[in-house]
Amino acid sequence: MCLLSEQPERHRGMTRENAWALAPALLLSTLSWAAEGEWSRFRGPNGTGISPATTVPVTWTAADYNWKVRLPGVGHSSPVLWENRIFVTAGDRATGGRMLLCLAASGGRTLWQRDFPSRTYGQHRDSCYATATPAVDAQGVVVTWTTPEAVLLLALDRDGREVWRRDLGPFIAVNGSGTSPIIVEDTVVLANDQEDPSLIPGRRKNPPDPIGKSFLIAVDRRTGATRWQVERPTLFSSYATPCVHHPAHGRPELIFTNSAYGMTGVDPATGKVNWQLNEKFLDRCVGSPIVAAGLVLASCGTGIRGSRFVAARPGSAEPGRPAAIAYEVTKGIPLVPTPLAKDDRLFALADDGILSCLRAATGEEIWRERLGGAFYASPVYVDGRLYCVAKNGDVFVVAAADKFEILARVPLGEPSYATPAVAGDVMYLRTQSQLFSLGGPKP
Repeated sequence: MCLLSEQPERHRGMTRENAWALAPALLLSTLSWAAEGEWSRFRGPNGTGISPATTVPVTWTAADYNWKVRLPGVGHSSPVLWENRIFVTAGDRATGGRMLLCLAASGGRTLWQRDFPSRTYGQHRDSCYATATPAVDAQGVVVTWTTPEAVLLLALDRDGREVWRRDLGPFIAVNGSGTSPIIVEDTVVLANDQEDPSLIPGRRKNPPDPIGKSFLIAVDRRTGATRWQVERPTLFSSYATPCVHHPAHGRPELIFTNSAYGMTGVDPATGKVNWQLNEKFLDRCVGSPIVAAGLVLASCGTGIRGSRFVAARPGSAEPGRPAAIAYEVTKGIPLVPTPLAKDDRLFALADDGILSCLRAATGEEIWRERLGGAFYASPVYVDGRLYCVAKNGDVFVVAAADKFEILARVPLGEPSYATPAVAGDVMYLRTQSQLFSLGGPKP
């Protein structure tokens, strides 16, 4: 059963002149997200996980929450915010149904809820039916739902009215889905990576395995019409959410990672592939790429641990400027958590609780220590501190400094796989079934 049917769309291209004209707007748009303090996508402004907030406490008790609300289902997605509105998804484990909620940031009141009937299907034991984080802007919210029959990408306005929908075809992946959409200027971008077992060396197809059709896609933010689509068959489904790289010279570009192509730089206006790292990721990409010290950093892995963590110098569309590996991290490699770079430091949180602090430009280890516990959520940075949420719901607050120091450990009382969001000087923590508001200016 499909969630919703597709509305026919006509492919639309873009001239190179328009692409050049778009570049300054892309840069200004990304910078304005950070300046406004919105948390508009997975891990906030350009996926950095960094907030300028100064009023989130180091430690707290249950009495310190501004509010907490119980959600109508289970989810691992992160909340996103625009002005005074929070958008968050949830799923029903019994029916596979999905829910999108809009809450008032000032008090947690539900402003509206939209339900999407679906069905249950097999996925990873730690997955659920609400794993992808929405993307939000002044126009409203964009969300993606998947079933084996359909990848649904749809947009709603601020009041929950549907604006457009796209059915991108079946979804084939043994572990379920989790890649989040992003909004880049006037387009919505999604990495639709799926399983293709026929590409695995020595893999027999008897009986035949279903093959997923993988592609990168950008659609018009206003209408949902396809702007561009890049086909790219791959071994394993990827769960990485792209970011935007702003080179010192040249136009901004989207950064994607997956098993078959490693790292890829793509022109956001045209879909033209500018460069690809020649060395592939042989395992699944789950954590998302980030940009730090002029490098692109990403990891891959399998099972419960990372297997490779690479920092690469981005290539260029110009001849003779290929991407190249600057360094590799060989210890404490994350699989699911996305690393965080602040100032000259790079913080990498491995799934088994090993937290490493490195020099972002060189990979030199400053310290590597064990927090304790296991992690799916990615760290976020607030006022000189890292907030790291363990799978059991304990929040570790760690000094983001050259000396390792755990400043606090606060239990949320319920498992949590979701990365926190921070906007308007307030942190929003999401457990499997609850949403908490913490911090902010005192009255």
